[in-house]
Amino acid sequence: MGISFIVLLLFVAFVLFSGIFTVRQQTAYMIERLGKFHSVRTAGLQFKIPIIDKTAGRINLKIQQLDVVVETKTKDNVFLRLKVSVQFKVLDESIYEAFYKLQNPTEQITAYVFDTVRSEVPKMRLDDVFERKDDIAMAIRRELEDAMNEYGYGIIKALVTDIDPDQAVKNAMNHINAAERQKLSAEYEAESERIRIVARAKAEAESKRLQGQGIADQRREIARGLEESVDLLNKVGINSQEASALILVTQHYDTLQQIGQHSNSNLILLPNAPTAASDMLTQMITSFVSTQELAEQMKIRNPKNANVKVLEQPKQEIVLNNPNEAK
Repeated sequence: MGISFIVLLLFVAFVLFSGIFTVRQQTAYMIERLGKFHSVRTAGLQFKIPIIDKTAGRINLKIQQLDVVVETKTKDNVFLRLKVSVQFKVLDESIYEAFYKLQNPTEQITAYVFDTVRSEVPKMRLDDVFERKDDIAMAIRRELEDAMNEYGYGIIKALVTDIDPDQAVKNAMNHINAAERQKLSAEYEAESERIRIVARAKAEAESKRLQGQGIADQRREIARGLEESVDLLNKVGINSQEASALILVTQHYDTLQQIGQHSNSNLILLPNAPTAASDMLTQMITSFVSTQELAEQMKIRNPKNANVKVLEQPKQEIVLNNPNEAK
């Protein structure tokens, strides 16, 4: 009898110890008693009645992520693939619904993601899909929350993590982007060239203006010098005609001297005979004498104009060139 009692005691102890179990953190066990839901056991040391109570299953209370790849097309008939990441968890107050009402939550969530994406994306063009991916994610989360809360699942966040059009479409988009950048680069280069041309034109115009002003000042000083030379010669008894002829010959020889100082000069001065200066002087004097005689004849024919003085030949017109200009 003592042995039987010990065996019975050991059996009772075994049965009692078999009813003790532990539940890990962020996990819940579903306990059924005689085939009917009895309770939810959460983290810690738990006890169930052997044979009568049974563990129906356990459920994960952590936040989980499901990645869904959906292939669809846009409003402008571009096919693309969207990768949607859905983060969800079992609501603490709805563990019973999450375990008993829904057989496979991931398939349910995948079905709602497909339905939402294929109803939202076809309303948008390809560029709008990239710009409004947050709107697509919000629509997915809103649809999932309305459907999954009933089954004890809460949607933490829905993200559109990747938009992958067909490779041909991506190549075309890259070509368009490259063409736009080349166009912008050409516009900037053209504007830069225009600024350089305008700057060169302004600089050249200013250079020409200053050059012309310098030439004008030079000729004005030459004329002033000639005028002073004629006045000086008049004081020593040389008239204006002779003075002008003398100055002309002097400038002629100065020009020849300047040309002779440059051995590599290709300038040819005509006439270039040794008698050129004397011929020029003779022609000048003959011209002045002819002018004087013509003036005397006009006085005889028109007595009313007897008081009219003969104008002297302008000094500027009988000057050949400045020796510096001959270069």
